[in-house]
Amino acid sequence: MSNSSLPALPAADRPDVAAALRDALLGASFTADGLLDLLGAPAYAALARSETVPALRATRGDTPLEMLVRLFLLQQPVPYARVAGVLPVDLCLETGWLTAAGDEVAAAVDVRPYGGTDGEDWFVVSDLGCSVGGAGGVARRDEGVVLGVGGASTTLSGITVRTPVGSALDLGTGSGIQALHAAQHATRVTATDINPRALHVTALTFALSGAPAPALFEGSLFEPVPEGETYDLIVSNPPFVISPGARLTYRDGGMGGDDLCRTLVQQAGERLNRGGFAQFLANWQHVEGEEWQDRLRSWVPRGCDAWIVQRDVQDVTQYAELWLRDAGDHRDDTAAYQERYDAWLDEFEARKVRGVGFGWITLHRTDAAEPSVTVEEWPHSVEQPLGEAVRTHFERVDWLRDNDDAALLEGHFRLTAEVVQEQVGLPGAEDPEHVVLRQHRGMRRATQVDTVGAGFAGVCDGSLSAGRILDAIAQLTGDDPVTLRDRTPAQIRLLVEQGFLDPS
Repeated sequence: MSNSSLPALPAADRPDVAAALRDALLGASFTADGLLDLLGAPAYAALARSETVPALRATRGDTPLEMLVRLFLLQQPVPYARVAGVLPVDLCLETGWLTAAGDEVAAAVDVRPYGGTDGEDWFVVSDLGCSVGGAGGVARRDEGVVLGVGGASTTLSGITVRTPVGSALDLGTGSGIQALHAAQHATRVTATDINPRALHVTALTFALSGAPAPALFEGSLFEPVPEGETYDLIVSNPPFVISPGARLTYRDGGMGGDDLCRTLVQQAGERLNRGGFAQFLANWQHVEGEEWQDRLRSWVPRGCDAWIVQRDVQDVTQYAELWLRDAGDHRDDTAAYQERYDAWLDEFEARKVRGVGFGWITLHRTDAAEPSVTVEEWPHSVEQPLGEAVRTHFERVDWLRDNDDAALLEGHFRLTAEVVQEQVGLPGAEDPEHVVLRQHRGMRRATQVDTVGAGFAGVCDGSLSAGRILDAIAQLTGDDPVTLRDRTPAQIRLLVEQGFLDPS
């Protein structure tokens, strides 16, 4: 279907109305904190899963906030007379934020309160019934439908490096949430989308959130970006789903296999300023006879360090079922569902795809002669927001590249915060079989070390050089200090790279 089947959006050229509506929403405590107080944690969490029954039960009263929740989040019509005491209702009807239905009014778009990183009260606009996407499905399957903030959106915003920058670019902006985050720490923000409806919604999100509008450009990937323009930060939650065809603009890239994600990553390098970051969510194919890590290494553009983390991998049947349900195809007739399912499996079979990985790709433009590319699998829980951990990862990579083993032994290190040591072995055994260091912050990694590595990490407080610490350990253990200095730097490098030790 085309965008013509979707309802008209509110006017984007009436900042006065958006400002008046924002003031009214804030005045009624229609905010993330206000919703949590009204609904309670279980009903609030259910809304994020597109489950509305608990919120309907919690808003059976007649307060302004309950009325606004029914109107904008639950898409229930409410009496005109009741709304008139809370919102600038005539202006909202005139500019398309509301529609009239007899003596009642209804919302034309979903307006969802969203708490910014520093406690800002933002409002994310999306199409009705589409505030959350994902395996739960969305209410509409029109090609140009615009989703709100889902799990992928919050994941990307959480891992993004938030240092102050001069320029930021959000590719495939959708409802505008990544651009809105970027506007808090970037002087200039540019947002693109192949879907003109998404650009309109982004303008509404910014206006209702009280933020200056970004530069908006229509087109695919980097095509609409002004020629020669480069950025300090590039982010994208692209339409990464690997599917037969391009039914839904918000998720299906329209290129074969994982070509859209590959193209996005490969083209980002020349658009990044030196020292800049590009951060993406992506899917990639696990192809028969090929290491998936090698596939991703081949995507990394020249001049960039990269950190690629596979968070999940699904076999082709799980993957097809996930996205068929996302489109609501499981609610269609059985024959149509099976036909679409078969088409997905035909596509994967033709490409010899055995599974699909999902994860994060971060590029750091360094122009280093020997770039660092880390590709790893980490399906375990992490501490969000992770942006600062991402930034310091690349700082450590730079430090390790610039310091050979001799310099490392002269260096001073500190054990990072909230690292604990675990000893694993049989009950009653004199010595542990394994010594594990575990983080309780950031990536929450665990890594096995030998007794020298554990002893070294345990005394790293920045006061002694690495070489002096190893000499002391050698004296205690009776090891040859020269041998210990020769064999330990590799272990220290791993502990630095994984964030257990910081050069001080």
